[in-house]
Amino acid sequence: MSGTETQSAPAAAPAAPHPWRGQGPAVAVVAAGGAIGACARYGMGLLWPTAHGAFPWTTLVINVVGCAVIGAFLVTVTEGFTAHPLLRPFFGTGVLGGFTTFSTYAVDAQKLVASGHPGTALAYLAGTLTAALLAVWAAARLTRRLLLARRRA
Repeated sequence: MSGTETQSAPAAAPAAPHPWRGQGPAVAVVAAGGAIGACARYGMGLLWPTAHGAFPWTTLVINVVGCAVIGAFLVTVTEGFTAHPLLRPFFGTGVLGGFTTFSTYAVDAQKLVASGHPGTALAYLAGTLTAALLAVWAAARLTRRLLLARRRA
């Protein structure tokens, strides 16, 4: 080593991010909300089971109701009031994402086809999609009107 070189201490490894900073809280509330929504959906399936080959009304109702709540919720938190930053991931992504079930919707349609009801399966696919989109639109529109009426009062 020459006289002009200096020794420096090895660089310290960067500290690992704390789990409750960054995206940690959002991931936690989405997981908690998802568990709540999935349990609610499971409970509805127990209360109103669908027999093999029967029209899956429970899944249709779950998806339409969930979409209506999503429409009302998103208008409320974006136009109605300032929400806590974790409310939207908890309720919108977690609870409602866990409650609605478009994967079951696809499996239900497949089961209808497999049980010899392709026309019913097609009607179910189109009807659920149409009803879900109309539910979001109607709930958003109604919520927006209620918020405007509240501001005018």
